[in-house]
Amino acid sequence: MSRLACRSLAVVLGGRAVVDRVDLALDPGRVTAIVGANGAGKSTLLSSLAGLRPPTGGAVTLDGAPLSGMRPKARARRIAFLPQTPEIAWSVEARTLVGLGRTPFLGALGPDAADHAAVDRAMAAAQVTAFDRRVVTTLSGGERARVLIARALAGDPEWLLADEPLTGLDPAHQLDVAALFRSLADAGAGVVVTLHDLSMALRLSHRVVVLADGRVLADDPPLVALTPDVLRRAYGIEARLTEGAGGPLIDVVRRAG
Repeated sequence: MSRLACRSLAVVLGGRAVVDRVDLALDPGRVTAIVGANGAGKSTLLSSLAGLRPPTGGAVTLDGAPLSGMRPKARARRIAFLPQTPEIAWSVEARTLVGLGRTPFLGALGPDAADHAAVDRAMAAAQVTAFDRRVVTTLSGGERARVLIARALAGDPEWLLADEPLTGLDPAHQLDVAALFRSLADAGAGVVVTLHDLSMALRLSHRVVVLADGRVLADDPPLVALTPDVLRRAYGIEARLTEGAGGPLIDVVRRAG
């Protein structure tokens, strides 16, 4: 079983502890949502878990081995990271961009049949096969976001870490991507996402980690983690749990106090 974990993880930026002594043990086969107010440390924690931001203190481990001791190529074969504001530097076709997700696996002769098949599967899963020969800079923001998800999936990662992956998607495609993440978890992958949409966190995730000032305020199943008291402390809001047609919703009533 591939376990991603951190122990006493700390990241100090500009003299401030953006992540402050966080302990987490994440298991595959589950979707974990990390939520919290702006500046709570969500993106910094996620990039540290991906091995892309060295911690100031503590450590991140994969199967008990420190990520810091892994070669970047070996780490990239197991962990895919989808940043919040990815940059696309070249005017390339969507299929070419998705194919970059196979880079850690390529041999001296370049992509082979297995690589091409992996790209096909990833594009189908992200519903971007129709963009195959479209230049990515001509796609809408939401379409580009889905192509970038396909790039992350092309490596068949054990772990997918995605920072605000639903931002910029229309409601229908938000539901599609949420279902895709659940299907990845059902197939045995570990999925960790940061979200601002608390109702989506309720519906999408098996587990919710609530951050406040870089520390873990709650770490439980969604209905246990996202209580009115926790939301008051994390966001400074008064909120209540309601039942919608598609499942539970969080109704924000007003600012606390």
